[in-house]
Amino acid sequence: MNLLDKLIKNVRVVRPNQSEVECLDLGIKDGKFVQISPEISADQAKEVLDAQNLLGFPGVVDAHMHIGIYRPLEQDAIAESKAAAMGGVTTSLNYMRTGQYYLNKGGSYKDFFPEVLSLSEGNFFVDYSYHIAPISAQHIDEMQWLFEQHGVASFKIFMFYGGYGLHGLSDQQNLFLMINKEERYDFAHFEFIMRGLSKLRERYPNEAISLSLHCEVADILNAYTKIVQQDSSLTGLSAYSAARPPHSEGLAICIASYLAHETNCININLLHLSSRKAIEAALMMQTIFPHINFKREVTVGHLLLDVETPTGKWAKVNPPIRPRSDVEALWNAVIQGQIDWIVSDHACCAAEKKASLQDPDNIWLAKAGFGGTEYLLSGVVSEGSKRGLSYNQIAKLLCWNPAQRFGLSQKGDIAIDYDADLVLVDPNETFVVHAAESLSQQGYTPFEGMELTGRVKQTFLRGNLIYDRGQILGNPQGHYLPRSRNL
Repeated sequence: MNLLDKLIKNVRVVRPNQSEVECLDLGIKDGKFVQISPEISADQAKEVLDAQNLLGFPGVVDAHMHIGIYRPLEQDAIAESKAAAMGGVTTSLNYMRTGQYYLNKGGSYKDFFPEVLSLSEGNFFVDYSYHIAPISAQHIDEMQWLFEQHGVASFKIFMFYGGYGLHGLSDQQNLFLMINKEERYDFAHFEFIMRGLSKLRERYPNEAISLSLHCEVADILNAYTKIVQQDSSLTGLSAYSAARPPHSEGLAICIASYLAHETNCININLLHLSSRKAIEAALMMQTIFPHINFKREVTVGHLLLDVETPTGKWAKVNPPIRPRSDVEALWNAVIQGQIDWIVSDHACCAAEKKASLQDPDNIWLAKAGFGGTEYLLSGVVSEGSKRGLSYNQIAKLLCWNPAQRFGLSQKGDIAIDYDADLVLVDPNETFVVHAAESLSQQGYTPFEGMELTGRVKQTFLRGNLIYDRGQILGNPQGHYLPRSRNL
């Protein structure tokens, strides 16, 4: 008799494309779901676990993370993928680029990306892949190589880098991006990236090739930052939000969308929309350019935090945390089905790097970005449930939709022949967020003190239990996921 490797009984299975939650047994062999039915006999398996009627979500696909931005990649991968597993994330998609931060190197991706893969190998507790940002003209020519050789199918433009650094105004873009002094990271470069991607998609029309954009216009940020810094009535997160106003997002979305239309770059992902104006612009562009396949993303940070959040500078991020009215507009868009997926935008920035040692409460001197992958599922279950979001809808937003968009055909559902990635959640357990209990190395969290309902109890990666009630088990087992059918 061909025994199952593992049998997990009494799972209240949450599937993304169903309307019900059904109590089922899950049979796993060779890392895949091979049998799913209401009653599978225990004697058919080598190992039997009882889920005790916990909710079973597919492993979460956190489609927007940054590993190695503020710390060496190989160290960051270990700690932050533990945090991912703690939050029920089993697939980590990470944005990566040349220039300052990350590996602090410029040059060709033919040199750079193999080093990224080498530093990653054996250090992720969850499965992982990379989105790549073409920073120099040379990189546009390398997109085809990245796709064919390494299965990189998603690329990124940071629109605000055209005159702005990671944390503020910059007149040294070429040094920051480590590109030749005659090169420009500007709208024309963005156009040429889109043209290059259109050619790649024409060559591989059936592949999940897409372009993601961080939509803010540097000129608007520069002007408003100067105004706000002279206005003593604005401080903290309110000041930072005013300095990077929502209409800068809206304008960038309109420019990016027209360029996508002009270049026939039809798979566009609008990242971390943070405001009502950004949502309105994104929906307007969808109406104007119906042939563009837009996807719209929000982060758990922008859904859980607002400018009054007591953790202040720890919540500094780009685009900024917004006033409560914008938060409610984001939730309304989620409930209305106008958002395609929710992510963490996890970028672990340790306390000693985040805040200025000389002026620790100065929002302008604080670094941008924070971690949060460990609270992604719990945060959406907790707040989404209050607002009428079903568990099945949550599975679609956190698992199925990003897996489909980014070419992860074995991820995002609990179904036969899918990777046996599973998260067991107690939807009734309430807990208070404390950074001290996180497996991340960040040491603080902007969600500190927040009460969430819906706790991750266990996480399985390809059938292996990797997280169990506060403990990471075993060694890193994450696989690199190439996203080309030829690899």
